[in-house]
Amino acid sequence: MYKPTGMIPAVPTPFDENEQFDKKEYRKLIESLIEAGMHCLLTDGSTGEYSLMSLEERKEVIATACQVADGRVPIMAGTSCARTEDTIALTKFAEEAGADCALIITPYYMKTSEQGIIDYYTAIAESVSIGIVIYHYPGATNVELSPQLIHRLSQIPGIVGVKNTTDQEHTCKVIALVQDNPNFAVLTGYEHLILPTLAVGGDGATGIVHNLIPDEIVKLYNLFKENKIAEAIALNKKLAPLYDYVEQEPSPGPVKAGLKVLGYESVYVRKPLVPTTNELKAKIEGMLQELGKLVAK
Repeated sequence: MYKPTGMIPAVPTPFDENEQFDKKEYRKLIESLIEAGMHCLLTDGSTGEYSLMSLEERKEVIATACQVADGRVPIMAGTSCARTEDTIALTKFAEEAGADCALIITPYYMKTSEQGIIDYYTAIAESVSIGIVIYHYPGATNVELSPQLIHRLSQIPGIVGVKNTTDQEHTCKVIALVQDNPNFAVLTGYEHLILPTLAVGGDGATGIVHNLIPDEIVKLYNLFKENKIAEAIALNKKLAPLYDYVEQEPSPGPVKAGLKVLGYESVYVRKPLVPTTNELKAKIEGMLQELGKLVAK
């Protein structure tokens, strides 16, 4: 069963001016990420605006990602739904479409108990043959899983990892508890925590900035793996301003503004989300120019 490791971009969903899915642009973006050496692709996640799409649209996005990747790189499909039955159904679809694992956020809004969370992930994992990655994002859900609860979840057959979008102390504690489980990955969801997470034994990172500078993010990972720590730190410092920019305004507006700078056209967000401001777009453009991603004007 596939365990996600390495650098994993949370791929935005291209929408045209009518807020319709642009499959051609999506194929173009996925090809560029594969070419850059990304280790896995996350489709239909928060950055992909999954919560603003219909079920049929979500299926189309997942299926397109799997078709384009065609086994060249693993696909992590976001299959979170409010109802357990719907999450299971969409996860089964993702498996049939060719996804290698599924990312599923903790139940929220109608909150449950710790046992309810355990039962939720158990029911999903028992329903499919692909691995399940826990999406822990308390900043968005207001549902926080203790490191001890994540450890319990990691012992469920079929649970292969956690995307831990929270602070580094929490991530360190999770890594310490699951370090003897070779079948469970700990991924950070924050760009600023890529190097710290790898340094304490984490397995990788999902991120937004990966879509704009995939070559550099892969290089950062490789430098660490090659034990070229000083070079990794230097590169990380160079990239840090862009880490800030992609999170400075409501996501995925900033990353879509960056993609516009890089030549993509279908970079609209769905309402009620808003596009990034011209001020931030200029900062992103300047940073991409500095990194050599644009032809000098």
